[in-house]
Amino acid sequence: MILLPPSEGKAAPAGRGRPVDIDALWTPGLAGARRKIVDALREASAGPDGAAVLGLTDGRRSELDLNLRLPDLPARPAGEVYTGVLYDALRLTELSSRAKRRANAAIRVQSALWGPIKITDRIPPYRLSIGTSLPGIGPLAGFWRSETADLDAPGELIIDCRSTGYATAWQPRSDKLIKVTALTEKDGVRSVVSHFAKHTRGVVARLLLEAERTPRTPQQVRDIIARHGHCELDRMRTGWQLSVITDAAGRLRMAADQ
Repeated sequence: MILLPPSEGKAAPAGRGRPVDIDALWTPGLAGARRKIVDALREASAGPDGAAVLGLTDGRRSELDLNLRLPDLPARPAGEVYTGVLYDALRLTELSSRAKRRANAAIRVQSALWGPIKITDRIPPYRLSIGTSLPGIGPLAGFWRSETADLDAPGELIIDCRSTGYATAWQPRSDKLIKVTALTEKDGVRSVVSHFAKHTRGVVARLLLEAERTPRTPQQVRDIIARHGHCELDRMRTGWQLSVITDAAGRLRMAADQ
């Protein structure tokens, strides 16, 4: 399983098509929670303080309309809705046929609105981030953490490419959970990558999906990434950490660039 964050940017609504079917999304047991969020989001978006609640600037107030139209907007696969740095690096549409099948089966996107979903789940565009506290719901990370408390994957290899906020929203317990971090090194000193961490995690996900064989252990994950750049695997108190050392621009140095 590969866990990804959503993107702040979303593709424009499809011209036509069926609206979202909440009961058809991954893990139908979360349908009730999803409906609660949809109702609370629409109510907040319709209020006079909607932009402030959602952290929107005046120039982006039009995104409130997406939330108000959620039940009626045409839906498309989540892999087509989410855009941005990580998804640009992942390049879902350019994956090989085998890698696309892996992606459809393995990827889960941790959405602030829908909770964990597959990239084949059909959703409309929306505006909501995990750092939001919705009236009647409260902080979304805490809400989803409670709703997914029993959603576990014991013994399953999990590659966690989510940012911190989204990682706290669902914490599947597995002794083979690997948190992917990006570090840059200059003059022997390492520091955490910020913006380009998204790019690095997208590249890591792509390399794993395109690997000749699906990895089954943390060590196999490390070996796949190590063929393309410098990385280190460390055992943590809970699970593992894969540190990917990037170039000065904060991007994974591919084999062809070395």
